[in-house]
Amino acid sequence: MARSSALCMKILLSVLLTSLALFSVSSFAQNGFPNKPVNLIVPFPPGGAADQPSRLIAQSLFGVWQQPAVVMTKPGAGGAIGAAFVANSAPDGYTLLATNPSMIIVPEADRMFDRPASFDLSSFTPLALLVADPVVLVVRADAPWKTYQEFIADAKSKPGEITYGSSGAYSASHIPIEMLANAANVKFRHIPYAGGGPAILAVIGGHIAATASSPTAVINQIKSGTLRPLVVTGSKRLAALPDVPTAIELGYKEAEFYLWIGLFAPVKTPDAIIQTLRADLHRAAYQENGFIQNMTKLGAATDYRDGNAFSEFLKKDAERIKSTMQKIGKVD
Repeated sequence: MARSSALCMKILLSVLLTSLALFSVSSFAQNGFPNKPVNLIVPFPPGGAADQPSRLIAQSLFGVWQQPAVVMTKPGAGGAIGAAFVANSAPDGYTLLATNPSMIIVPEADRMFDRPASFDLSSFTPLALLVADPVVLVVRADAPWKTYQEFIADAKSKPGEITYGSSGAYSASHIPIEMLANAANVKFRHIPYAGGGPAILAVIGGHIAATASSPTAVINQIKSGTLRPLVVTGSKRLAALPDVPTAIELGYKEAEFYLWIGLFAPVKTPDAIIQTLRADLHRAAYQENGFIQNMTKLGAATDYRDGNAFSEFLKKDAERIKSTMQKIGKVD
């Protein structure tokens, strides 16, 4: 009888300890985090495409946490310095990353050139997608090509002669144009510039035929009649450019590309904190005067996704980017 009572006490104690542990994790996730400011690392200079979405989501998170989300820029090496900093930070939820496709591109380029990669996509746990803008291919308004079909037909008739500019090898204006070229089985001549702005100016000045850019960077020149948009790389037409077709609807299904901004945590961050972060980001995005509403007020589009939806988006994007980079080959 005494042995039976002792066994019951051990079972009861085990159940009690397990319940307390689960309660502690849940309580920590719901109430203990965050209890100090959270650093949101943007691995690019201030004023870039990641800047505005990062600051608006940080502002919205303060309303949820009553703790600051501090946006800190750590630029350099095409986003690699800031990304590596977060990958090697303590996985406690207090250091997060806001970045773009460079987190796929940079380590893939390192592998191509047999360089040791300081991080990889697997170094992070995806939290939420904030923005996913397609890029738009533009030419001068007085260029001979009125449509994308005419542009491709001309490129087929003179391989390697039509020039385009980008912000550098494997950049967010280099890769999508190569995707378009591969999908249409044509060859353009690549001219790298120091940034997307100089490439746009080179098109306007007649030094090159085309470039690809985020819609916000060229919409004013399009509306003023300086540039002509030929095609966009998303799955649907842009509200700001409703008459411009997508590459997909023209039959080039392998030319889908987005200049996205997403949030990540170091990969070993405990699951309880990850779930709290995702839930709080969701609240921050959809609450009144939250991220989505504030972006809309500024005339900017959003594409908010979290959890499995963001992970699936990243998987497909990484496959498209890596495949294109392998086709491009080594570019110094």
